[in-house]
Amino acid sequence: MKILMITPYLPYPLLSGGQIRSYNLLKHLAKKHEITLVSFIRQKEETESIEKLKGFCQDVEVVLRRKAWSPVNILLSGFSHLPFLVAIYYSPQAKKIISDLLEKEKFDLIHAETFYVMPNIPKTSVPIILVEQTVEYLVYDHFVQTLRFSPAKVLLSYDVLKIKFWERHFWQKAKKVVAMSKSDQQVMKTQVTKLDADIVPNGVDSQFFAQTQRKKTKQPTVLFVGNFRWLQNREAVEFLVSKVWPQIIQILPRAKLWIVGRNPTDSVRKLAKNSQIIVDDKVGDIRWAYAASDVMLAPIFGPGGTRFKILEAMASGLPVVTTTTGIEGVPASDKKEVIIADDAQRLAKSTTELLSDRQLSQTLAVNAKKLIAKHFDWSEISLKLDQIYREVSIGKAD
Repeated sequence: MKILMITPYLPYPLLSGGQIRSYNLLKHLAKKHEITLVSFIRQKEETESIEKLKGFCQDVEVVLRRKAWSPVNILLSGFSHLPFLVAIYYSPQAKKIISDLLEKEKFDLIHAETFYVMPNIPKTSVPIILVEQTVEYLVYDHFVQTLRFSPAKVLLSYDVLKIKFWERHFWQKAKKVVAMSKSDQQVMKTQVTKLDADIVPNGVDSQFFAQTQRKKTKQPTVLFVGNFRWLQNREAVEFLVSKVWPQIIQILPRAKLWIVGRNPTDSVRKLAKNSQIIVDDKVGDIRWAYAASDVMLAPIFGPGGTRFKILEAMASGLPVVTTTTGIEGVPASDKKEVIIADDAQRLAKSTTELLSDRQLSQTLAVNAKKLIAKHFDWSEISLKLDQIYREVSIGKAD
């Protein structure tokens, strides 16, 4: 089939969860389909990565996105019906490129990655699959709820309502919507009755991470991994350091906390108060961090699909302690593949028990690896999306 895929980022290099997802799906889907890619870029230098993607795509077109806080975006969101998120990606250039492609080529379907690229798709008879990496209005509402009452909170709350309106609008415009997890799917179906929504979760290259050779640590090492551009990761690591870590070192005073991730803010860097807490944004191969740690601790409470770092840790054989929200979308059982706890005391207790119980640690590692290889390898995930492509294409005349 001929697929037109539209993404809000260039899928390479692999610097974010969205890029990892799109790149790996492209790599597998290209074996069966002809894919034309239209992507937004933030800097002209990103065009250097186009050649890497041409190995999987028939053609790659890019659109230079306006800077987020440009006057155009502020005016669009302030004086139109568009929320700020949609304004950022609303582009006459993108719309023309997509229109020209639809006129020139006979596509079987359009794959739109995120609802906020949808306004750039002209009216067309080509069926659209909308893939939602998260329910965006929930993410932004969660952020707004962290703010103190102020004029800014009022304005942002209004913008969240606009996001919710347009997100629902484009769910209904698509032939099929794809969610990352059961909980996201349920939210969608609650908001739009009779919505045709399926699930294609995030995945992992299980063979790549299975090569991780665990090392014996000199001191008990707790790992946190996250891209700190995202509020959920900043919230999680601050909660870990302030609420959970003091309880862990009371029981294991020699323990070390290793905070790994791109784009650490000043507030995240300041969490490294002593030699036992390290903030590190220089890890090249993340497998090295998984290999040199004893447990991953991910106290995540914000909404947002399945978490790449948890899938990767499980595929690497690193035991994971996380929350019910953190393990969302993964059919893992407490004390079988992971440890699940939802408050600071239980998170701390579970982590120290795991650090002290080699047998439990080994059991979790083995079971988690099997689970990821069976259900979350990109080869399996791409088969699910391929099936949806075929279902939508067959029914496109309905």
